[in-house]
Amino acid sequence: MFQVLVTDPLSTLGLAQLEAESDIEVIQKINPTTAELYTAIQTADALLVRSQTQVTAKILDAAPRLKAIGRAGVGVDNIDVQAATEHGVIVLNAPDGNTISTAEHAFALLISLARNIPQAHAFTQAGMWERKRFLGTECRGKVLGIIGMGRVGSELAKRALAFQMDVIAFDPYLTTERARKLNINKLSFTDVIQQADFITVHTPLTKATHHLINREALAQMKEGVRIINCARGGIVDENALEEALASGKVAGVALDVYEVEPPGRHPLFHYPQVIATPHLGASTTEAQESVAIDVCRELIHILRDQPFRNAVNLPSLPPEVREKIRPYQQLAEKMGKLAALTCIGAPARITLSYAGELAEWDTSYLTRLALKGALSPHLSGINNVNAPYIAEQRGIIITEQRSSKQHGFTNQLTVSIESEHHHRTIAGTLLNGLGPRCTQIDGYAIDLIPEGDILLIHHHDRPGAIGRVGSLLGDLEINIATMQVGRKDRGGNAIMLLTMDRPLQPEGIGSLEALDEIQSVLQFEL
Repeated sequence: MFQVLVTDPLSTLGLAQLEAESDIEVIQKINPTTAELYTAIQTADALLVRSQTQVTAKILDAAPRLKAIGRAGVGVDNIDVQAATEHGVIVLNAPDGNTISTAEHAFALLISLARNIPQAHAFTQAGMWERKRFLGTECRGKVLGIIGMGRVGSELAKRALAFQMDVIAFDPYLTTERARKLNINKLSFTDVIQQADFITVHTPLTKATHHLINREALAQMKEGVRIINCARGGIVDENALEEALASGKVAGVALDVYEVEPPGRHPLFHYPQVIATPHLGASTTEAQESVAIDVCRELIHILRDQPFRNAVNLPSLPPEVREKIRPYQQLAEKMGKLAALTCIGAPARITLSYAGELAEWDTSYLTRLALKGALSPHLSGINNVNAPYIAEQRGIIITEQRSSKQHGFTNQLTVSIESEHHHRTIAGTLLNGLGPRCTQIDGYAIDLIPEGDILLIHHHDRPGAIGRVGSLLGDLEINIATMQVGRKDRGGNAIMLLTMDRPLQPEGIGSLEALDEIQSVLQFEL
């Protein structure tokens, strides 16, 4: 008999799944004191919480039987995930349950922007009849630009199409085939913000998406554009947005999330064309029921050793497996990230090839790490457990290959990423005493330590090319830490990989690209 301890209020529909199972006993102790939680968790096989219960390392120390913690929602801030991992406890959440609610809320804000509904409501209730003041615009025929085509973005597109809007979208992982199935047009980020009448963001908040909608982006938008953010505060630069509102560049804004929450008396709220809601994207009865149902279903799977998803960590690996693959973990993740950062376009296929002794081991964990590295540059919340699921959800084909050939090394790992128009292959190994090394890029032999600020330069193999690059960087006061040069044929195409003490500014990259021998310049950080 499995015992599931529930310590926060939860939808009865979710709990009904657990209570219907003959081998599961549900113990409800809502809002327990710390002492009560210490006692109750000692016999629990699983713990089910929302946001109130604080699951600390001390709580986990008192739970010798605990196999899983289920969070009925998206965030796991109230759970010490690292301590749970160390105890071999799986932590899972329910990221899909609020998809429809958030998409509907975003579309409701879009309609409200188009027809000035909240403002007109306030005037009418105040006894004023101002029909001319609130002249709106139809959605039909307007261009909706969606930044981020994950679950919420995809659902929003369906609703916009039903209103006869033209939907264009940008997402680093959106393929032309998937865009065709969704009946939308896949464009670059610049094209989307330049062409859209309404722009809505549905990306995670990452280093790459922080202030994605900034002064430069706003300057490229249409006069009178309307902007919606139901994703994460910080994706839109709120100071730049206020300037664009004041100038008339932006006709309307609808925000459900903010850089600081609660936002207090935010300067944006002084503008009548701003609609603000208090982070209501997931606040529906159905969403709360859905997350409870999802997390309870996954808890049942875990307790019965059945396949599961939506975990945010991994259970402990068998010691013998862990010791074999431990030295290759950093290499796998860094190579996946390097391949993704240097591949142009949305990945359609990712292939992991293991050679030498690696081919004889259980490398599934290394594959997960490589996928985590490949997906993390553009997506947040990617971890070792959910990376394959996220890749599958994005329509990315994952392939593993094995070969006994050693290719000059005892072990070699190769990560290949194919997009619609590009193919990038990175090979690497572990050198005794020297650590992870990338040994090939697209067949060019190199010896790269995968870390730091890196420039990848494709150039013509001509006398003086390397010197001109070095001189230009010197003029820009950029110190080169390491340089790798690879070529296949004398006088043909070649590559340079430079590790620098600090990254180049955009004008510096432009200066490099202007050199006659240079074909392309790509800067990234590992």
